[in-house]
Amino acid sequence: MLEGPSYLVSRELPSSCEQESKWIYNTHRVMELSNNKRPFEDSDEITLRKACKLSDAVLGGDVVMDLNGLSPAKDQSDDEHQGGGNSDSSSLIHQLGRDISINCLLRCSRSDYGSIASLNTNFRSLIRSGELYTLRRKMGVVEHWVYFSCNLLEWEAFDPDLRRWMHLPRMASNECFMCSDKESLAVGTELLVFGKEITSHVVYRYSILTNTWSFGTEMNTPRCLFGSASRGEIAILAGGCDPRGTILKSAELYNSETGTWLTLPSMNKPRKMCSGVFMDGKFYVIGGIGVGDQKQLTCGEVYDLEKGTWTEIPNMFPGRNAGAAEAPAAAAAPPLLAVVNNILYAADYAEQEVRRYDKERNMWITVGSLPERAASMNGWGIAFRACGDRLIVIGGPRALGGGPIELNSWVPDGGPPQWNLLARKPSDSFVYNCAVMGC
Repeated sequence: MLEGPSYLVSRELPSSCEQESKWIYNTHRVMELSNNKRPFEDSDEITLRKACKLSDAVLGGDVVMDLNGLSPAKDQSDDEHQGGGNSDSSSLIHQLGRDISINCLLRCSRSDYGSIASLNTNFRSLIRSGELYTLRRKMGVVEHWVYFSCNLLEWEAFDPDLRRWMHLPRMASNECFMCSDKESLAVGTELLVFGKEITSHVVYRYSILTNTWSFGTEMNTPRCLFGSASRGEIAILAGGCDPRGTILKSAELYNSETGTWLTLPSMNKPRKMCSGVFMDGKFYVIGGIGVGDQKQLTCGEVYDLEKGTWTEIPNMFPGRNAGAAEAPAAAAAPPLLAVVNNILYAADYAEQEVRRYDKERNMWITVGSLPERAASMNGWGIAFRACGDRLIVIGGPRALGGGPIELNSWVPDGGPPQWNLLARKPSDSFVYNCAVMGC
């Protein structure tokens, strides 16, 4: 029977601390026990409660996360001084045992995993193994972070719940890749960035387990300008152009846990500059440009993962954004789509409107307006994404000379959008790429 530490997760917190403060509390206790400190006394409780209240105020601003503890270059020579020298390598927090230790870590915010990994080799190895994220997914514990790039080789992450920022390491690539068209996709614990180097397409892979960039596994059919979406540890890419410029109708499935690509049955129609989403357990490809016609396709296609078949949906995305009629289809961005709670939404960048898709009637209904700063150039320069149970719009500067990047969110509730400004930060450019990772 456990004494003292048995209250690690279940102990009640002050009502003002909310979820983020529970994460802070759990992380504090994990670090305390791993370093063999005594259990909290009354004075420690008072200090913690004050820290929780302070964190509520601090988290309202821009807090930068530090994940240097995940870096493979981390010096491990002083593990002994951090509580790892005398601990059982299988127990992590030796007072609790391995299973309960892991159960505690699952309830910590993943923004704290870098600090926890810096405690000693055992914690670092556990977090970098990916085991915690696999267990979190099975338990339904998911935190959604927004990853975006406003500079060609630089990426940032934002935690919308705790309102914290994280700066990713700079990508190491040549000028050809830096200037090429790029697509991005978050799947499992990876951020994939697709582009072109001097003679071929290439995939760069960022891992949140190690906080490093590396080359990813090449697709069976290298491509760009494709539609894509992810669900858990898998992602599907469809359509796009091959290195010779041929518009494709082929599709592939990527498994982030195995790092492998699987060729799927081809779509009914080839298309490029399309968008992809998961909805009701199926993968949809919508819009884009077909072969021999520079007009935007109005049909969509849905792939049933269980049956392995594609079905065409006529007039699923009829017409272009009204104000973009004068621009050629190739100049317009792919459809700005997002799915929240299995409901499909679209951003009409010309009319500055949000629309909801009615599956039964195969039609779009206007529900309200986009945030004021969601300006774009034919849809380029803004991001419209699903982030858990909310929609996220990231808008950048409207003119040369820069301005703030704003992150706005709305939790759809059946009424018109009521946008909440989550964060604002200076930027000299607009949003090039954006992806949301849930793990």
